Amino acid sequence: MIHYALRCAAEHDFDGWFKSSADFERLAQGGYLSCPQCGNTTVNRGMMAPRIVGKAVAPLLTEVHPPPLQGAPTKTNSVQLSTTPTALTEQKRIVAGPIPDVLRSMLARIRQEVEANCDYVGPNFAEEARRIHEREAPARGIYGEATADEAESLEADGINVARIPWVPLNDS
Repeated sequence: MIHYALRCAAEHDFDGWFKSSADFERLAQGGYLSCPQCGNTTVNRGMMAPRIVGKAVAPLLTEVHPPPLQGAPTKTNSVQLSTTPTALTEQKRIVAGPIPDVLRSMLARIRQEVEANCDYVGPNFAEEARRIHEREAPARGIYGEATADEAESLEADGINVARIPWVPLNDS
């Protein structure tokens, strides 16, 4: 395996492991690599220092302990999340700590796909989903906001909905 320091077009640095140099090139040129911070698929190798292995080598992995929760769960930081994009991101951070970069990148790519291929219906999500289900509106992908009660009601009526944590597309 080859370890590369990588950099996206937005100048975010991150690491990657590849079977070979050719494997990296194939994945990068095919757009299969993405920045874990912003989801950018223009990825190049960054500057790297050589790694010289001596007799005693420090372990490469260290155990990570997330920070403890601050205070007891309340209505605003309990596991039951609000469905507004800002609240989801904020509450997820409070409940589980920071979202790992790899997961943040995947969620950013999901957001890009949803925004590119679905209609935003805002707070009318539950009403529009029900209209599509009952064939009163054209069938299409939609996204928007719904309360927990509205989402539960849709699911109880056999209308499939999914909650997606809405992360910012980049940190800047």
